[in-house]
Amino acid sequence: MNTTLLNKELVFKAVRSSGAGGQNVNKVSSKVVLSFNPLLSEAFTPVEKERLLSKIGHKLSKEGLLILNCDTDRSQLKNKSLVTQRFFTLITDALAVQAFRFATKIPKSVIKKRLQDKKMTGQKKDLRKKFDF
Repeated sequence: MNTTLLNKELVFKAVRSSGAGGQNVNKVSSKVVLSFNPLLSEAFTPVEKERLLSKIGHKLSKEGLLILNCDTDRSQLKNKSLVTQRFFTLITDALAVQAFRFATKIPKSVIKKRLQDKKMTGQKKDLRKKFDF
C-alpha cells in the first residue's frame, strides 16, 4: 500500500452539516465527505485489491465508491483529519492478514485434574445424604 499515492486519490467534499452549531450550521459547510474508488486505485497491488473488496465490499456504493462522512466537530479541518484517520484505519484493518491458529491439544494432567474434581464434588454430595443404618 502506497500511502502518499493513496492520499492523492482521496476526494473530499464539504457539505452543510446538521446538528449543533446554532445559526452557524446554516452558513458554514463543516461536514466532510470522503469518497474513494478502490477499483481504480493505483496505490494497491491486485492481491491487495482483492482482499479489500472481500473485506469492505459491502460498504461500497453501486458505483464502486467508498464514501465516509464526518460531522462530529464544528471545524471543517478537524472533520477532514478525523475522516482521513477513519479511512486509513479501515484500509489497514482490511489489508491485515489474520494469523493461522493451530488447535492445541488438552494436556492429560488437565483432564486428570478435572476428573478428580468431579469425583470430589460427587463425594461431597454423597456426604450430604442421610445415612441409613
